[in-house]
Amino acid sequence: MYKRVLLKLSGEVLSGEGKKGIDYRMGEIIVDEIYQALQTNVKLGIVIGAGNLFRGEELSNVGSINADQIGMLGTVINSIYLLSALKKRGIGAVVLSKIIDLPSVEILTYDSIERAFQENKVVIFAGGTSNPLFTTDTAAALRAAEMNADVLIKGTKVDGVYSKDPKKYIDASRFEQLTFEEAINLNLTVMDTAAFALCKSHSIPIIVMDFFTRGNFLKVLKGERIGTLIFNK
Repeated sequence: MYKRVLLKLSGEVLSGEGKKGIDYRMGEIIVDEIYQALQTNVKLGIVIGAGNLFRGEELSNVGSINADQIGMLGTVINSIYLLSALKKRGIGAVVLSKIIDLPSVEILTYDSIERAFQENKVVIFAGGTSNPLFTTDTAAALRAAEMNADVLIKGTKVDGVYSKDPKKYIDASRFEQLTFEEAINLNLTVMDTAAFALCKSHSIPIIVMDFFTRGNFLKVLKGERIGTLIFNK
């Protein structure tokens, strides 16, 4: 059973597939899954993207650096929303970030991470890596290393890693497991190369799973083989 887990979620989990904004019903699904998971006494960190609010291609007219900064602020919006949803359920949580000073956000330090875990709080990491030009996947890998995570779990809308988009290609095949080298060499787009490389260097396995099948997250935490495992050889 995993003791420390970094959960990476796309911003789309708050809006629903192909939609924009925040749908409170989607937030309730996330909170339900997290509530079940916390019954295992796991120390949980979360990185959430901002695709439900901003996407890079929609901001191409402002340049990549400014677009990334706008996206970083979007992750703060989603993080504060998730904080509120968790607290409404009675779940202790804290938002940590290096890029913004707000009453609901604390400064991200290694001490603040450990203090939150000692207080049995969920830690929500906002603001990406704190620098533009990096994805939230890379941010998830970085925060997983900083919190000494046993595993990085990427919650998606598909049930693992495929050779190509299974919604477009009927001949797409699903991988049960991959090494980091294989994932990089195959140029799989489920996560970027920087995230794979960072997890590889810190020996943090990645599990890509369908987060929207109820109970899947808890099953993964208990060691059931769900989704695709990416690991060091």
